[in-house]
Amino acid sequence: MDQVQQKLPNATTALVLGIISFIACCCSMGIGGFIFSGIALYLVKKDTKLYAEDPTAYSNYSQLNTAKIIAYIGLALAALSFLWSMYNIYSLGGWDAYMEQVQQTMDQMQNAG
Repeated sequence: MDQVQQKLPNATTALVLGIISFIACCCSMGIGGFIFSGIALYLVKKDTKLYAEDPTAYSNYSQLNTAKIIAYIGLALAALSFLWSMYNIYSLGGWDAYMEQVQQTMDQMQNAG
């Protein structure tokens, strides 16, 4: 008798979190990218173990592989974004100088509008 294949429970969630990690890299100095891609990789690992127990029971293993690749790319972008941010903070003279620069930029944007 043919077994009905089901979908891995976390594959879609891991894929979405991997995509969100790209956006989070840009908005949070890379920290959000670390968080979202880390959660995605955890879910991928969990589903990979589930798939290994009975490969014939699941139909969307390729989606899980895609989620893993995207999560790793998100993790790499997060690392690059974080390192770039730390370099910028260091090159401006530390956190206080960085925050002062951010405040000046915000003031200029308010005055321009």
